[in-house]
Amino acid sequence: MQIRKQLSQLILNGGLKGGDQLPSIRSLAKELQISVITTKRAYEELEKEGYIETVAGKGTYVSSKNNELLKEQRLRLLESKVEEIVNESKVLQLSLEELQQMIACLYKGE
Repeated sequence: MQIRKQLSQLILNGGLKGGDQLPSIRSLAKELQISVITTKRAYEELEKEGYIETVAGKGTYVSSKNNELLKEQRLRLLESKVEEIVNESKVLQLSLEELQQMIACLYKGE
């Protein structure tokens, strides 16, 4: 989900800081011209991942959780995904060089 990705990157990069209030689901959906359901889903995922907190009757805020902690959680998740990819490449008998080439192409967007 693009909106979730953009908001999480803003939080991790410090563009949004702990305690910053986010727009309401309806106003963000209207501003971005996307459905309220899509926006709600993105907010729910961000909350599950610890990026944001919703306070009943007050709004949604960037979590005051340490950004380094959030980054570390994301790195652990990435590491487990990379481990799966490495294991699958071994099953397919890809060489390390072939895997590195594949990753380099994807990283560059080729």
